[in-house]
Amino acid sequence: MDPPGRFLERSKVSLLSKDLGSLAHGVPQAAVQGTLFVMGSHGGMRVAPDAGFTLLFGRSERDVHVCVGDDDRQVSRRHGSITREGSKWVLRNVGKRAIRFPDSQIVLSGHYAELPSTYAPLFIVTEGRQHLLEVRIATGRMWPNGPAVHEDETDSPKAWDLSEEERLVLVCLAQRYLRQEPQPQPLTWSQVAEELHHLQPQRGWTKKVAPHLVKTVRERHSSRVAGLLEKEIPPPIGNALNHNLITALLVRGVLTPEDLDLLEEPR
Repeated sequence: MDPPGRFLERSKVSLLSKDLGSLAHGVPQAAVQGTLFVMGSHGGMRVAPDAGFTLLFGRSERDVHVCVGDDDRQVSRRHGSITREGSKWVLRNVGKRAIRFPDSQIVLSGHYAELPSTYAPLFIVTEGRQHLLEVRIATGRMWPNGPAVHEDETDSPKAWDLSEEERLVLVCLAQRYLRQEPQPQPLTWSQVAEELHHLQPQRGWTKKVAPHLVKTVRERHSSRVAGLLEKEIPPPIGNALNHNLITALLVRGVLTPEDLDLLEEPR
């Protein structure tokens, strides 16, 4: 297992700036097939498949290669590692808290799991919070030192294509989740209408417009995800439908924290 400082000596391992944004949109630089990209709260790393390098992640920036959950002491100082084993990248959880995969698979302390072959938003789950660790494995056959290339999005985000209005409404509805607030809940429809009207007063955002758009999205994708239709939820329904939709969008990388820029007032 490599100490954190060693990666600077290896040309097949490099740092990723926090400014690169979400990995949901593709790999941020040219890479051979199988190259691992990982982004945490303060940036990330790129690791070639033949680097022979074990990437460490966790709360303590001094003790890991990729920092995640640095303001939450429930995240372990060294929470996990990612290693190339044969043709697969394998994640091991050495922390005290579980790690949740996009398909709701839970990797408990002391356990391991193979990473998906494309994009995977992983979450370290603590009391009332979940900390995002983005992982993406390059699927294109790009040579190192070539032009920076953004791969096509993975099938899941493509399949969840949203119109500009749908995305704006959903980001507004899900902003507490995107800000990673403790125990987030969707905004009320009144709050959504008020905020959208403030952003786009000419659009005529009433209390009925946003719910209609979100209902359309739920119905369009109900065959992919359970819990998006009223008939699937026992009463009282409350926020369950919107919560299930938001969770599905987050774990598939369809919505990312970068989308919060949509709620910024134009200058």
